[in-house]
Amino acid sequence: MAEAEISPLAELLGHAFYHFDRMRPLLPTYGHLLVSALFPIWIGAHASLSRPSSAAKPPKKSDEDLDDDEDDEDNEDDQGPVQRMEGLEPSDALMFPLTAGLTLGGLYLVIKWLEDPAILNKILGFYFSQMGLFFAVAFLKDTLLIVRSVFFPRHYRYGGKLYHAKQSERVFKAELTNELRHSPLPGIFSAIPLPGFLQNFLWTCRSVSYRRLRLRAHIRGLFEIKPLVGLLDLLSGIIALIAVGYFTFVVKPWWLTNFLGFSFSYGTLQFMSPSTFWTGSLILGSLFFYDIYFVFFTPLMVTVATKLDVPIKLLFPRPPSPGDKPGIEALAMLGLGDIVIPGMMVGLALRFDLFLYYRNKGIKKAQAEGLKEFASKPLYQRATGSWGERFWAPATIPEETEIQPPYHNARSFPKVYFKASIVGYVVGMITTLLAMQYSNHAQPALLYLVPGVLTSLWGTAFFRGEIKSMWAFSDADEEEEEDDQDTTESKDTDEKKEVAGTETKSLFMRIWSGEASLFGSSQNKEKADKGAQVKSKETKKGSKTEDKAEDLDLVSFSISLRRKNQITLKSTDEDKPVMIPGPVDEEDERPLKKRRGTPRKPTF
Repeated sequence: MAEAEISPLAELLGHAFYHFDRMRPLLPTYGHLLVSALFPIWIGAHASLSRPSSAAKPPKKSDEDLDDDEDDEDNEDDQGPVQRMEGLEPSDALMFPLTAGLTLGGLYLVIKWLEDPAILNKILGFYFSQMGLFFAVAFLKDTLLIVRSVFFPRHYRYGGKLYHAKQSERVFKAELTNELRHSPLPGIFSAIPLPGFLQNFLWTCRSVSYRRLRLRAHIRGLFEIKPLVGLLDLLSGIIALIAVGYFTFVVKPWWLTNFLGFSFSYGTLQFMSPSTFWTGSLILGSLFFYDIYFVFFTPLMVTVATKLDVPIKLLFPRPPSPGDKPGIEALAMLGLGDIVIPGMMVGLALRFDLFLYYRNKGIKKAQAEGLKEFASKPLYQRATGSWGERFWAPATIPEETEIQPPYHNARSFPKVYFKASIVGYVVGMITTLLAMQYSNHAQPALLYLVPGVLTSLWGTAFFRGEIKSMWAFSDADEEEEEDDQDTTESKDTDEKKEVAGTETKSLFMRIWSGEASLFGSSQNKEKADKGAQVKSKETKKGSKTEDKAEDLDLVSFSISLRRKNQITLKSTDEDKPVMIPGPVDEEDERPLKKRRGTPRKPTF
């Protein structure tokens, strides 16, 4: 009797069921890997949001617009100097794979020469601990900000009313009716009756969590810093120091490696990004071929990744394979490059969504004001933070179009390209895992991730008819002209041109020339602006020179509480403003000049 022929479809299904049965014990590991890869991309992309070129810079709040609570509390919109992102240029598409290849080859030769990579692990571990500490502090600080906003939000909605915190009075006050709630707990928990001592304790905890101190450190001729430090800064610094020290000098568990990997990825996605989509596509394309070559055609990538025990990868427990040595924990791994490289394009896509959101809002604003398209930019509203306030006081959708802030969806704007890139990344990662399972060999993840992310982005732009907008979009910082008549000297102009010339170079050119640093861009601009301001003040004073005591200090260090809002008056004798401090908790300082009248009464 002739044997029945097996159809190609049945054979294909048989292979599929066979590999699925083999892969089934690894499904929790692969799910863990996929979620862990998406987590830093998602949070890093949102943390990188800043004002796009299609939005106008919001006006700064004056002293009259601030009450005691806003001036006294830690304001999320006032988190120190703005860190400007390092924009990658087309030349970096060549330098990235060359530099990575040379580094990879050097590490491979050192590993082969030493035979035992323990010494190299210690050296690199100490090196990565320095940067790991900085990124871990930033990651933990942002995490604690979310926790604080959940437990102690600035406002919440309850019973159809919006309540705002008044820390100085230890109450929450309704927006329209001035109804008071004395519990520091938000939402439905505010209805829980609390003993007096517990209520006072919680209000004190809330005050301490928002309070910040001004640190001043000065060494003449070397540096002068004046940071604001709060409880969250101290907690994040202590936790990060313990974590990095434990990882470097005690033991390296997989979960601590992942924590540092999350911190590195989170910080890098805020620090570095291609300035345009075509530049990003060029960089991803060059690294696409780099990854294929070093994984498939050389042993360098696999050897370095498996021998080095440093936080340049994520680790995931998996069931042991038959060939694994007994007593050794079986781990799957994913390189941070497979997160950061595609993640840069995902973050750029999210910022493009924000650009389109304000561009469309600007068109509607121009139509409402009877102006031409793009003649009027809408004011920018911060797109990050306030997670607790979003939870306790969800925004209500207005009936009319909003052309002035606050916008109800400023933090939940349409994210078409971001979601498309995330879908492309997930498809690419799943394809990577399937290919690795089928071939039983390490796979270059960028082989699948790069086509997935780029195809999803450019494909979405094609179907939406926004290819031109996407091609022309630039994420580079826009230098705004400010009305300052005292900064027109030629020397100041030359200084600013030098700063601008430095910032237009590619990342690797700035690194090799010694012009790049982690805070280089923002510091250069601040120095140029401060220099211009100081020189303008000197020209105003003319021959009036006064020796200040602080200029004679060689070394100084101080800690002080932030002063509450001050009242600015105009003197009748001079044109200089007179700053009269409002009442403070400590001993009142003497006013600079006798108060003749106040435009408003200070809040006690």
